Amino acid sequence: MKVLISGVCGFAGSHLARFLLESHEGLSIVGIDNLSRFGSETNRLALKQAGVELFHGDVRVASDLEALPRADWVIDAAAQPSVLAGRDGKTSTRQLLEHNLLGTVNLLEYCRSSNAGFVLLSTSRVYSIRALTQLPLRVESHAFTLEASGVLPDGVSSTGVSERFSEEAPISIYGATKLASERLAQEFAWAFQFPVWINRCGVLAGAGQFGTAEQGIFSYWLHAHAARRTLKYLGFGGQGFQVRDALHPRDLARLVDLQLHSPGTGQLLNVSGGLVNSMSLAQLTAWCDERFGTHKPIPDGSERPYDVPWLILDSTRVRASTAWEPKIKLAEILDEIADHATANPEWLTRCGL
Repeated sequence: MKVLISGVCGFAGSHLARFLLESHEGLSIVGIDNLSRFGSETNRLALKQAGVELFHGDVRVASDLEALPRADWVIDAAAQPSVLAGRDGKTSTRQLLEHNLLGTVNLLEYCRSSNAGFVLLSTSRVYSIRALTQLPLRVESHAFTLEASGVLPDGVSSTGVSERFSEEAPISIYGATKLASERLAQEFAWAFQFPVWINRCGVLAGAGQFGTAEQGIFSYWLHAHAARRTLKYLGFGGQGFQVRDALHPRDLARLVDLQLHSPGTGQLLNVSGGLVNSMSLAQLTAWCDERFGTHKPIPDGSERPYDVPWLILDSTRVRASTAWEPKIKLAEILDEIADHATANPEWLTRCGL
């Protein structure tokens, strides 16, 4: 089997490539990356040494894909990953659309011409911000928690937000590019009869991530805390009660491996660490205080566009259909990142922060 991974030098892409090569003899990986993101060059040499056939190219440019060998599967791990992209002054809306939508279109055309299967790494941020901010929440142990005793909207329960939850705008421009990519992938699958798996991922977290406050918050927070960078609790009263769940990319890789070897046409699935791997910023700060010494974030009640107070994904569907579940617990993820932060005190600078 030959697998093409776009964004192969990124955090998710590099983990996927290494896991697949380690897990299967005879499997080969072709990777394409434009190396535009700070830190991506760090993974290039290691991937080459591991046996990945690397191409320096850009999925936004259709002709860059013409030089690629034919593959059996394509994993789309290339994206502008920040929910603030297009509004943060760092990326224009056109760049965002070209990266996250046009790039997917070009990869789907590659799949159509090569009769290859397609795996799209999507995001939890396709869910409605308005609906998420209207969920009934209470504060418990310095974290927002869902008040599940009353009537809840369709698609949410004490275990989290399921695939049935509202996708009504606003979801962010970033979220809209990923939702549009999902729809196009499903239409290509039906029209041209090749399998498509869509994985709506929670927050990926682990050592070596080029994390920022807008994406990769667990990694960013630990590195910033260890380096005594300024940290702020933004919005929601400025107390750090907002909650997300964490997923290690090797757990994601295990699922993608199952999908590459599964019969059928594919599915759309939430993929996350879930409730047991969730934590608020305030709880994360307390963990960091124990590990690195006290470093107090600044309370700041100012609101940012697209922030939500509580978002934990319910991965019941993927567990039922594949028997997959995350194996790497939150404590292990945090320990791994903390060890990396201690060994690499300049990491945020290397990531352009």
